Amino acid sequence: MSAVHVFFVLFSQHPLAAWVIFIASYVVFALGRFPGTHIDRPAAAVIGAAAMFAFRVLGAEQGLHSIDYATIVLLFAMMVVVAGLHLAGFFEWITDMFIAHVRPSLLLPVVIFTSGILSAFLVNDIVCLLLAPLVVQVSLQLSRRATPYLLALATASNIGSVATITGNPQNILIGSVSRISYLDFLFHLGPVAIVGLFVDWGILHLLYFRSRPQNHPVSLAAPRFTRSESHLVFPVFVGLAVLAGFLAGLPPALVAAVGAAVLLMHPRYPSKRVYDEVDWSLLVFFIGLFLIVGGAQQSGIAKEMLSFAEDVNLHNRWIFSGVVVLLSNIVSNVPAVMLLKDLLPNLADPHHTWLLLAMSSTLAGNLTITGSVANIIVVEKAREQSPVSFTEYLRAGIPVTVVTVIIGVIWLSYV
Repeated sequence: MSAVHVFFVLFSQHPLAAWVIFIASYVVFALGRFPGTHIDRPAAAVIGAAAMFAFRVLGAEQGLHSIDYATIVLLFAMMVVVAGLHLAGFFEWITDMFIAHVRPSLLLPVVIFTSGILSAFLVNDIVCLLLAPLVVQVSLQLSRRATPYLLALATASNIGSVATITGNPQNILIGSVSRISYLDFLFHLGPVAIVGLFVDWGILHLLYFRSRPQNHPVSLAAPRFTRSESHLVFPVFVGLAVLAGFLAGLPPALVAAVGAAVLLMHPRYPSKRVYDEVDWSLLVFFIGLFLIVGGAQQSGIAKEMLSFAEDVNLHNRWIFSGVVVLLSNIVSNVPAVMLLKDLLPNLADPHHTWLLLAMSSTLAGNLTITGSVANIIVVEKAREQSPVSFTEYLRAGIPVTVVTVIIGVIWLSYV
């Protein structure tokens, strides 16, 4: 019998194996990449999930039950709908509307409210992926440093995404697991998003434009949208129909899946081009995380975490929000939500706490560059033209996060 075989026999179904896999996976989620290797977060999720099966912490049937398929379907379907909008030139068209109709002195609030509103209904990571190059382009046309506008894009996309279930990946997960309706979610967290966008505008204006003359040109260059605007009709119609289905109270995963299917029927959107726009690594990351957390449940780790939660009094909304903000910036917000989701049904008011978790984990993403995937996307996309340093991001991230989270906790205390 080989040493490897002996090792697997000794540690199969042993709680220690589950703990090692769980902790090692979350260390990589915290660092972003395993030191000295090419193992990033999605790869760590796959490796951790495979290890849960290899050491028999999870069986095949348990693994299947660990995955929330509604979350995966909704996330994938929304990516397909946004891909259709992108391929039709929707985001370029919006940029040209800025150029044609917006005074350059108002570019900061326009970026904030446009990215915030789009991120409320489309997945914010994808919005940032598509808008970041366009924000850089407009800033260059203004002969202005792009950094304030890039910070506006990143922070506003996080703030706007707090409003709805489809705003970001962690909200998609929370909406699926909690069974909170789309309208209920919007009613409770929409006002937080709206007030938060004004707070974001005020803080960024104070940091970058309060004492500096804004010598903007009278107007930007002429718009350059070259495609027929008729190309926008079908994907925009599909997007609005999906949104109407959400607001009507239909199951979000089903509505989004039907919308994605209708979009793929159109000859202008061949499946290969659409699939090229899908963030497959994010879907793999989610599936791996479900399996890792499923292994934690089977091995008793979740019960021990519940005991810890009682000790630190997570029933207190301020303590709970503080823990979520801290955890979201250590391991990122999606793994943090995945870690906490099984504790919430045991708390006094699960409905309120689910909303508090969605609000805190989303707004926590503004604290540091690594706090959310949206931030990382914006910084990486703009690295060559307008690099954003970690410390410069913190100057805006700390006050934006602190003020918006406080507003969110106070608001949820009264609704």
